[in-house]
Amino acid sequence: MRPRRLEEFAGQEKFIAPGKLLWRMLKADRLSSLIFFGPPGTGKTTLAHVIARQTSAEFVVTSAATIGVKEIRVVIQAAKDRLAAEAVKTVLFLDEIHRFSRNQQDVLLDDVEKGTIILIGATTENPFFSVNSALVSRSTIFEFEPLSKSEIVKIIQSSLLDSGFFFSSLFLTTHNSQLTTLLT
Repeated sequence: MRPRRLEEFAGQEKFIAPGKLLWRMLKADRLSSLIFFGPPGTGKTTLAHVIARQTSAEFVVTSAATIGVKEIRVVIQAAKDRLAAEAVKTVLFLDEIHRFSRNQQDVLLDDVEKGTIILIGATTENPFFSVNSALVSRSTIFEFEPLSKSEIVKIIQSSLLDSGFFFSSLFLTTHNSQLTTLLT
């Protein structure tokens, strides 16, 4: 049901449409550290999973709510080993990065700066207040906006047409006007 490719991602066209900055970074496989922020349900985690499929780097997914400094150091060491042995970069997707204290965020700084890891942090909080300023200055910030009704309709329609999604087997046909009515 989630998009698998950039072309399937709905919303946030100001930075993830053909020719836009993040689109170009991903198509060239030249990802740098990123911070996604915005309200819940706007696609931050979904876009991270699309990036995981798009990049040639190793992709590690975790949440600041469930991981501590010890586990982050293990991820960083594995990234160093992978980079040295295989010349493969590591992308660390850290959901809810605002839940890390400033000291916990400091653990990431040296390895983000050296390029050992590429950080993608996601937060519902303004990163200029909730994320260490050194991490912010080394990342590209993308602000996610709430999805419009037409974008939500597009997501529902593509979900219904997705052969891997349960409802697609029911051959549902739903018109745009019916979906829009449901959303109001």
